[in-house]
Amino acid sequence: MKTSHPLRLAALLVLAATLATPAFADVKLPSIISDNMVLQQDTPATVWGWAEPGEKVTVKFADKSAEVTAGVEGRWATKLEGLAAGAAGELTVAGKNTITIKNVVVGEVWVASGQSNMEFPLSRGKDAEEEAKAADFPMIRMYTVKKTMAAAPAEDTVGTWQVCKPETAPGFSAVGYFFARRLYQTLKQPIGVIHTSWGGTPAEYWTPRSVMEGNALFKPIIDSWNQAVAGYPAAKAKYDEELAAWKTANPTTPAPGAPGPKPPRLPRGGDQAHESPGCLYNGMIAPLIPYTIRGAIWYQGEANTRAAELYKRLFPTMIHSWRQAWKIEEFPFLFVQLANFMQRHDEPVDTDWARLREAQMETLELPHTGMAVTIDIGDSKDIHPKDKQDVGLRLALWAEATVYYHDQEYSGPLPSGFQIEDGRARLTLRNGEGMKAADGGKIKGFAIAGEDRKFVWADTEIQGDHILVFSPQVPNPVAVRYGWDDNPDCNLINNTGLPASPFRTDDWPMAQAK
Repeated sequence: MKTSHPLRLAALLVLAATLATPAFADVKLPSIISDNMVLQQDTPATVWGWAEPGEKVTVKFADKSAEVTAGVEGRWATKLEGLAAGAAGELTVAGKNTITIKNVVVGEVWVASGQSNMEFPLSRGKDAEEEAKAADFPMIRMYTVKKTMAAAPAEDTVGTWQVCKPETAPGFSAVGYFFARRLYQTLKQPIGVIHTSWGGTPAEYWTPRSVMEGNALFKPIIDSWNQAVAGYPAAKAKYDEELAAWKTANPTTPAPGAPGPKPPRLPRGGDQAHESPGCLYNGMIAPLIPYTIRGAIWYQGEANTRAAELYKRLFPTMIHSWRQAWKIEEFPFLFVQLANFMQRHDEPVDTDWARLREAQMETLELPHTGMAVTIDIGDSKDIHPKDKQDVGLRLALWAEATVYYHDQEYSGPLPSGFQIEDGRARLTLRNGEGMKAADGGKIKGFAIAGEDRKFVWADTEIQGDHILVFSPQVPNPVAVRYGWDDNPDCNLINNTGLPASPFRTDDWPMAQAK
């Protein structure tokens, strides 16, 4: 039998080892550690990347430096401590090679995530042209994550930090921009926004799949996915037929955003990346997690309105999972309650959108959360209301008061107590100083019911931070609802003009309430 010469065999083994593990691997950084970045102040800021296993890497910025050795898999991470707000300059990362990151500043960093109302760009919003012209804030920067679904947690994202100026701002998340602008004007510090959102996506896409699989509460989500996988062959065959018919009817592909029939949607279940539980967490959150942040803002919920009861468990679970993954204990998580939308009803009703808003409000029970109420600035005909200025402002008010400890009102009235006395319902509301009708007239939006669970419109009387609710049609009331509709006619505000959140005092299932 023919054998290889010993020297030749040794040479081949050395060559194979060299190909498997590069001997002179360059230091590499994730895309988010790049020119124009904002580092989080006043807390150790993580810098990480990849290098040859065992390679020493030195990170320097201003008068701070840190050294670390790459692990056996080539990954390394270190922290820059004591960074002062406003510090600026170049960040260098050196190993066998040196990378210089330019125009780095230190300030406050927030993640902005959710679905289409967070994705909604400044260019489409109210007063878009005027707002863009005025958007000259070089100390505000935004990093927008490329839309990516992934079957497993990704190592990196695609994106760049952009300095806020009239040429770049039109493409910014409008809510993210107005939130950042307010904080910058108030704090006088650089503001970084990491924008990672995708229109039409439910919260289960943004939650780690392992978290949902380990909790029986989320069995409906996992079962739905398994059914999609099982039914995929038939669904894909139908999709192929519909796509062929669409192509025949539309030989010329319309330009992006142009009107015209949309192609059929690829069904779920074909692979683990496409619209599977956790797919956006994997592709658009997990690779960001080493980055040190102050907190997160969130605008989502429209895609979960048909499962409001489940959202009561899912949304807090998602928040908790992010906090655990980031290892930043109970970082602030501020979210937007769904705006008014769709038909307004003449009589009291019960709707999915009302119940989803309730699920959002109940999430305030989690520590260090906040909710911007937008029940007064929606659009009955457009799920994407153009007024994002007030949305960003109301989120920023929560941040200023609860994160940065400014002494100010930050929320509209929220329910905190309920009792029946002398045929009237007495409600106690916190953040309710100076409660009144927004239009100066009669307070609208309250409904009251007795044991028969039939709601009728009610009259009100304000007594300090209390509201008495009553109706001659309901002599023995047991429950009150406020703003309980898709697009409610409600107008209760406090003395700062912030609107009250919709709420109810009952816990009746939808089918049992009339």
